[in-house]
Amino acid sequence: MKKINTFAEYMADEERVTSEEREKLEFEADLIKKMVEAREAKGLSQRQLAELSGVKQPAIARIESLKSTPQIDTLFKLLAPLGYTLQICEKK
Repeated sequence: MKKINTFAEYMADEERVTSEEREKLEFEADLIKKMVEAREAKGLSQRQLAELSGVKQPAIARIESLKSTPQIDTLFKLLAPLGYTLQICEKK
């Protein structure tokens, strides 16, 4: 295997990361980025979102830093006060 120097190189190496794994990781990162942007646009701190959602602030911090992957029910709890929901669309 070739030497990897960056995360981008790791993600691009098909011997290490399958296309399905890459798509999953990119989706998670995009979803969390959108959630953080929505929280900030509403002028909410993590603590305020915790109060509104019932999800503890340290859990929100771990999710926003991509250190943990939220369960679906947690996502719904976090997205509702932000005015968002999850939707499945046909892949084109």
